[in-house]
Amino acid sequence: MPNRTIITDFLLMGFSEQREFQILHFMVFLMMYLVMLIGNLLLIILVVMNNHLQTPMYFFLVNLAIVDLGSTTVTIPRSIASALMNIRKISYSECAAQMFFFLFFLSSDLFLLTAMAYDRYVAICHPLHYMSTMKLATCLQMAGGAWMVGFLNSAMNAGTLFSLPFCSTVIHQFFCEVPHLMEISCFDPKFREIWVVLLSTLLAIVCFMLIIMSYVKIFKTVLSMSSVASRQKAFSTCIPHLLVVCLLCGTGILSHFISNSGSSYNWDEVLAVIYSVIPPMMNPIIYSMKNKDIKAALWKLFKQRITNQNTKPA
Repeated sequence: MPNRTIITDFLLMGFSEQREFQILHFMVFLMMYLVMLIGNLLLIILVVMNNHLQTPMYFFLVNLAIVDLGSTTVTIPRSIASALMNIRKISYSECAAQMFFFLFFLSSDLFLLTAMAYDRYVAICHPLHYMSTMKLATCLQMAGGAWMVGFLNSAMNAGTLFSLPFCSTVIHQFFCEVPHLMEISCFDPKFREIWVVLLSTLLAIVCFMLIIMSYVKIFKTVLSMSSVASRQKAFSTCIPHLLVVCLLCGTGILSHFISNSGSSYNWDEVLAVIYSVIPPMMNPIIYSMKNKDIKAALWKLFKQRITNQNTKPA
């Protein structure tokens, strides 16, 4: 049996022990976090302040922005502070809380993307029934269900994982991530793989298949439209969502396979940044690029700010 001791702290190894790379880590992460923070907060403000954006699509988009804010705030500020002050230790309870909340937000993110795919399916395939199907109560139930299932999935993973003993305290990652915590647990590798598949991967596959099924029906409907303008309008509302889904799922799957292939930890860390930081940072940009409503609301907000500044008494 391996040596088992009571663990009070873990060591997050991060990207490098060299001070120059730690400063670079601090600067890059700080810039990405600020971009993510400003973009998602601005998106939430625009939707809340504009009545014409009070639709199911933007309701789910606000929930997605809140999830993105939560998932990055759980990991990035701690990593920024650690890189700046050269601190690698993280307490057992802080690591458990970080893993729980990150998995909670990440799971809720995937379920919200699934709900958004259903919303686009109803809007494009059954437009005459859209308002009666996607009522406020229905949207609240779908969003609440996404948050609840995300919470339950996170609680099961965190509860099971942190009930196990750990044979090491060294985590080769910049935050407490499930695969790396599984690697240092005193756990049979074969059973460990089955556990991960049953509690996490299976849910992700189900959500991904539901999204694929929705988009197969959406594309069939769009391609059967006779009007070019209608097809372009339908695609313009679907492509941003599809890009976000591909970015999140693609990097997550790639990270899983590279982690299991025994590659260097640096690749693991880079991929963790891609799937945990890049989607939350890019989501507001992707959804705003060709969205006339968001652009109009943003321009209206800037005009109000300029008007208010000009009307202030000297």
